[in-house]
Amino acid sequence: MTVTPRGYNVHANGIRHHLLHYPGQGPAMLLIPGITSPAITWGFVAERLAEDFDVHVLDVRGRGLSQAGDLDYSLDAMAEDAVAVTEAAGLETPIVLGHSMGARNAIRAARMAPRAFSGLLLVDPPVSGPGRRAYPSALPWYVDSIAMAEKGCSAEDMRQYCPSWTDEQLALRAEWLHTCQSDAIVASFNGFHEDDIHGDLAELTLPMRLVVAGGAPVIQEADVTEIRSLAPHIEIRTVEGAGHMIPWDDLEGFLIAVRDFRA
Repeated sequence: MTVTPRGYNVHANGIRHHLLHYPGQGPAMLLIPGITSPAITWGFVAERLAEDFDVHVLDVRGRGLSQAGDLDYSLDAMAEDAVAVTEAAGLETPIVLGHSMGARNAIRAARMAPRAFSGLLLVDPPVSGPGRRAYPSALPWYVDSIAMAEKGCSAEDMRQYCPSWTDEQLALRAEWLHTCQSDAIVASFNGFHEDDIHGDLAELTLPMRLVVAGGAPVIQEADVTEIRSLAPHIEIRTVEGAGHMIPWDDLEGFLIAVRDFRA
């Protein structure tokens, strides 16, 4: 099924936010991408999710077509955005699907505003933080690829950073990565190590599902055990063999892991 997205902007939490709406007949979903993923790069996933949800994909501040510049790029600011955008866009209480950084944003947002969302789909969130092991990707991977994109690059140039991606996915990343503001990415990456989401998880009672990339080192078995102890009601799904960018490695496995979630 081909779904034609509609782009729109809202003013929330003091800035302009851009979203892509992939209309569907199911419950509202706010999809928050990861650290260097503008909304458009999730289009191939959102099209399929629209079979089960009414999907709104957010350009996180400093990425894509949302406001950038001299802004606060902290976890708290991005979490406040998620709450404010939900209200400004008239989404009432959506399910939030957050990937990586977006999942951390969703966790903190739900702690801030427990009634803003109906449920959380947390896709491979970094579990780093003060006193914890470092996030497995290194900062130069992000900033070097952004610098290359800012000069103008091809899909083939991008392949050195994402060797398993399709030509179409690489071309889209090459086209849009320059919209990811470097200092926003640095602030978010540092936040992976400075902000602890585990205390937030322990306070959440809304329906949640953790989706683990079985072929990535981001969430390990001990992390799953700890998360279960903090939020005993959380569901766990693993997409075996998939890397951190799960839908890029196994779209069908990702859809099986998320599409039956209901709050």
